[in-house]
Amino acid sequence: MTTMIGYLRVSTDEQSASGLGLDAQRETIQRYAERHGWDIVWYEDAGFSGKDQNRPALQEALARLWPKKRDVDGIVVAKLDRLSRSVHDFSGLLKQATARRWSVVAIDLGVDTTTAAGELVANVMMSVAQWERRVIGARTSDAMQAAKHSGKHVGRVAAPLPDATAERMLALHAEGLSPNRIATALNDEGVTTAHGSRWYTSTVTAALARLTDPTKEHSAAPAA
Repeated sequence: MTTMIGYLRVSTDEQSASGLGLDAQRETIQRYAERHGWDIVWYEDAGFSGKDQNRPALQEALARLWPKKRDVDGIVVAKLDRLSRSVHDFSGLLKQATARRWSVVAIDLGVDTTTAAGELVANVMMSVAQWERRVIGARTSDAMQAAKHSGKHVGRVAAPLPDATAERMLALHAEGLSPNRIATALNDEGVTTAHGSRWYTSTVTAALARLTDPTKEHSAAPAA
């Protein structure tokens, strides 16, 4: 029996209290699952924006999908924007799913990597995302070159991590933990970033890149 994660999200506390948005998503997913003979385990983020993937239930769901030996086969959402409002982020999620061999289903757009047609739609979306990244990258490069030629400072210097934090992160990395799990472990231990914030997958990935490559320790981040 295929077991999928059913992911639900509403962006406001009011929607969470009424339950209407969550109930509609749950019903759509349940009907789709019944047609395909799937079991569903539910994860819910109530009152969270879809601007990025730093949401507690979504991170728990992705952590459950990370191991090669796992008890779930993929993730399904009623609408793509419940999972991600960024084509770039969704493309990254699809690549991760392909590499780790789990499925992604966005019912509203016909993305269903358990089927050939749904996989085709997913590949088209990834191609669009790649084109978008190249266009944005070219524009950013042109803007940075223009700024340099005019003598303007470009980017900011990354704040260095305390030695204890860096050592703990490298130890977790050496144990084979993913950036997502490292973020969870550091947050559980009360270890913050250099700016006193919570850790997320993206900030762990960036910190590890600097720690494992000394040439990046003081590299500047591109201006937005």
